[in-house]
Amino acid sequence: MVAHRQHARHGGGGAAARLVRAGVVVALSVAALASAGCSRRPPNGTPDGAVRELVVRLRQLHGDPADAKAAFELLSRRARDNLAARAQRYSAATGKAIAPEAMITPSRFLLRFEPQRYVAQIAGAHALVDVAGLLPGERVQIPCVYEDSGWRVDLALPALPPVQKRPGSDL
Repeated sequence: MVAHRQHARHGGGGAAARLVRAGVVVALSVAALASAGCSRRPPNGTPDGAVRELVVRLRQLHGDPADAKAAFELLSRRARDNLAARAQRYSAATGKAIAPEAMITPSRFLLRFEPQRYVAQIAGAHALVDVAGLLPGERVQIPCVYEDSGWRVDLALPALPPVQKRPGSDL
């Protein structure tokens, strides 16, 4: 009994004190993790991060509209407008409404090589991200633009040709 009292006086504290100290340690650890999570940059906080995230999101694309929307959000306004025009034409031609992000199809996305390194060269609101693979010929430059408080991938999609009309039709 005497030994127990001496232990308590010197900070040993018994089971209850150890439980309180353990709770404090856990609370501090959780607070540290939460603050680290809050300070982490969003994926499109850098041009190379936006390109890397787009590659990840396109890989996850398997026909799920939510996945397509997540990839669509990383595209520049110009690329999104192009896809919206394509969706509008498709909708008009088929009579079936389609969202612009649905124009991003898994069958159209294929990596030519496995990206190993992403390096951005920034000039104001524009950037070029050099994406390199393992082999010397595995390299591509992806343009990005800073808009809407983040970097967006500025994919150069082909312009839509003018709508062809039948002669004599007013449509």
